[in-house]
Amino acid sequence: MNKLLTTMIGLAVASVTAFHTTAAFAQEVTGNVENGQKKVAMCIGCHGIVGYQSSFPEVHKVPKISGQSAKYIAAALNAYKAGERKHPTMRGIADSLNDQDIADVSAYYAQHGKAANAPEVPAEPARKPSAQVDALLKKGACVSCHGTNFAKPIDPAYPHIAGQHADYLFVALKSYKQENNAKVGRTNGVMAGVAKQFSNAELKAMANYISSLDGDLKVVPQSEFRR
Repeated sequence: MNKLLTTMIGLAVASVTAFHTTAAFAQEVTGNVENGQKKVAMCIGCHGIVGYQSSFPEVHKVPKISGQSAKYIAAALNAYKAGERKHPTMRGIADSLNDQDIADVSAYYAQHGKAANAPEVPAEPARKPSAQVDALLKKGACVSCHGTNFAKPIDPAYPHIAGQHADYLFVALKSYKQENNAKVGRTNGVMAGVAKQFSNAELKAMANYISSLDGDLKVVPQSEFRR
């Protein structure tokens, strides 16, 4: 069993590297924070409103993206653009952005809302999971990519997930289990392999725990109107 798990993790690392080829290309373009601030009008109507909910594919809060890794934001936008993430609204937005736009928007949100003297997220979660959730997290080898505290991933192309909205995490995890749906689903082979090991109830339990942890993700209120 241990040998099988080691093999799976090795294959996961190799597959994720391949998956992010498009994102790595985009990141060759240097993002400019000030320019990014001028390009987020299409983002703030959802991601800049505290408690804002999406109704597709089910009702859930839109993800916190302020404080997220720039490389991950770029990876996600490129995945929507390529159709690897199936979400009509996000694909439409991503299609409107060129590589420079994506780099600028990603750079802007990576630093957005960060205080100069903000404390570091603890290296170990302050809240321990239940025995059930602990077993699920170990089965999925979640910390091998997302870090022990789920806020310091081993590669900046992987998301910070500590403190992310639980309902969003649940919807995102379920999307990796979707197949043959033109509007819903994500085609990351690694995450699909992980998510399909679990029932939806188990995914929800993990999402609830990860959401409860301290992290550096935020929703920073922004005006929907710019001059």
